Amino acid sequence: MSTVIEQTVEARLVAAAPRMPSIPATLHYDRDDPFAVRMTFPAPATLEGVEVCWTFARDLLAAGMEEPEGDGDVRVRPYGYDRTVLEFHAPEGTAVVHVRSGELRQFLEATDELVPTGLEHLRLDLDHDLAELMRDA
Repeated sequence: MSTVIEQTVEARLVAAAPRMPSIPATLHYDRDDPFAVRMTFPAPATLEGVEVCWTFARDLLAAGMEEPEGDGDVRVRPYGYDRTVLEFHAPEGTAVVHVRSGELRQFLEATDELVPTGLEHLRLDLDHDLAELMRDA
């Protein structure tokens, strides 16, 4: 079984981006980092002209599909019947994207098959991670 899930979703840009109303963003989940989801935007969709990757909690994505969640750099909220809004806040500005909720649900279901929600801690090797930190110090 694969340890990584990647799924392309259609993200519709709403604000703070060049003239590109719809872009293929990629959602990424790795069971070796079981609490996190990454969402990557291609270079043409960013103000800097380079690929941009945001990392945030899988729980934030799941909860934000039901009701507004997040008070930091990433915020998620439902929008209408089958859309979810993701807001990405950075010093350079804010990007707001709409994604079909069905695509997000499909992605979250796949991540849940890989690492069930609530059991993420079982995937962590704290002794190994601490040893790596100490080695680098």
